Amino acid sequence: LPVGRPLLQLRAKHLAGALGRPGPQPSGGWLARVAAFKKPPAEKGDAEQLPVEHWAGAVLPALLRSYVPSEIFSCGEAAVPLPAGCPGERLTLLLCANASGSEKVPLRALGESPRPRCLRGINLEQMPWSYRAGSLGGLTAPLFAEWLREFNEGMRRQGKSVLLLLVKHEAHPYLQLSNVRMVFVPPATALAQPLDRGIAGDLKAHYRRRLLRWLPAEHSAGQPTLLDVLHMLAQAWGDVSPGLIASCFRAAGFIPDTGAKTASLSPAHGPLGWEQLERGGEPTEADGDEGMAEGEDAAELVAVPPCPSEREVWRSLATLRRYLECQATSPDLFQAFYELEDAVHMVSAG
Repeated sequence: LPVGRPLLQLRAKHLAGALGRPGPQPSGGWLARVAAFKKPPAEKGDAEQLPVEHWAGAVLPALLRSYVPSEIFSCGEAAVPLPAGCPGERLTLLLCANASGSEKVPLRALGESPRPRCLRGINLEQMPWSYRAGSLGGLTAPLFAEWLREFNEGMRRQGKSVLLLLVKHEAHPYLQLSNVRMVFVPPATALAQPLDRGIAGDLKAHYRRRLLRWLPAEHSAGQPTLLDVLHMLAQAWGDVSPGLIASCFRAAGFIPDTGAKTASLSPAHGPLGWEQLERGGEPTEADGDEGMAEGEDAAELVAVPPCPSEREVWRSLATLRRYLECQATSPDLFQAFYELEDAVHMVSAG
């Protein structure tokens, strides 16, 4: 039943007398203070939702108007499992991309091993990924601060001032940077990060596909090492299409909706098609073995090297990759190697 103000004041007077603390008649101001001391749960929830709605409806659009999609970045973490034989059970990936999908920051992988044996002798500065040892394989505030400074330096070299949207977390310290403006997103499901909208899931699907494609019998290398996994993850990150990234940013409300057609959030794509490998050229028809041509010298035919086996091809690719790991002068060289490796996998499967 509803309780009126006079009844509450009378009850308060009787309670004060029972406690041995008689006093003046409870006033209207006293009653207002008591009512404001603890709000009902429904009112408290509404009060907490108002700032989030205001941020999404007014603050965020005002921020986005000051930047073009290529200058709006979002970052976050995603965990991926490691195969048997690798140090630890998982890696934590620090992912960062811009709203247009035109720039994906190289992966930062965080593992449990401080100095993995398989990474010794490698020119780590020229890899298309980076590795750090985290607390139980997770992100820490010092590691994130290090990554922030490197990201800021990369933007400074490009002459760009960018917006970085991220969720407030104890491992996400705020830094005053010259070329990166950090803005923390309110922790609400209505403002889910683009990574949670499909980017991280697409990367994981590509990683699983490449992990399942690893054939120990053909590679003659047993289970993949941490180094192999890092290369697979870099390839999987490259497989995430710019259209999908832009679609996830738009779904999260991190770029204005221009009515553009959104990309499909399919978990993974199939093997590379011939159109991607021909680079715009006409496909070449493979000439079959027509036998010995008329007048061909048998001695010359003996000197022709035989077609290498698939195992020999995998060994050659492993040798080439190791050479690049030790001697590469730019991470871009690995993109060409990854395309070559995908082409060999396609030929082997076809």
